[in-house]
Amino acid sequence: MHMFAPDEQRKSRFSDRNAAIKPLRPFWAHAIRTVVRIIARSMLLAFVETRRGRKDYQALKGSLGAWFAEVRKASWPSMAAVKQHYANASVVSAERIVFNVCGNHYRLVVAVDFEKAIVWVKWIGTHADYDKIDVRKVEYEP
Repeated sequence: MHMFAPDEQRKSRFSDRNAAIKPLRPFWAHAIRTVVRIIARSMLLAFVETRRGRKDYQALKGSLGAWFAEVRKASWPSMAAVKQHYANASVVSAERIVFNVCGNHYRLVVAVDFEKAIVWVKWIGTHADYDKIDVRKVEYEP
């Protein structure tokens, strides 16, 4: 095609190319890698230390470490994305999720702000202790 082609030819050439490419975000936004901020990691570490000396201590420590690393790198736009990655997670409300940890022996309750990429640890405990709490209202107590 000649550089000085009529407007109709130039217009159709560019519109055909752009018709297949419809970015959902600005082109530079795809290069940005966000890291999820996890608030109250100290709570997880303190809980693990309370389990020291038990036979599942190493398994719990490894499971929570793996969960922390995965969530920190996650890019969840919604609850559906969380459920897709963690099929056994229970969605309690629009912002609360319960994760099964260490073969469902422990439960981890978190609140998630998808827009800001923040996860707040609200509670962690044994499955038996989980049955005694109100998962919708439980809050982190330092």
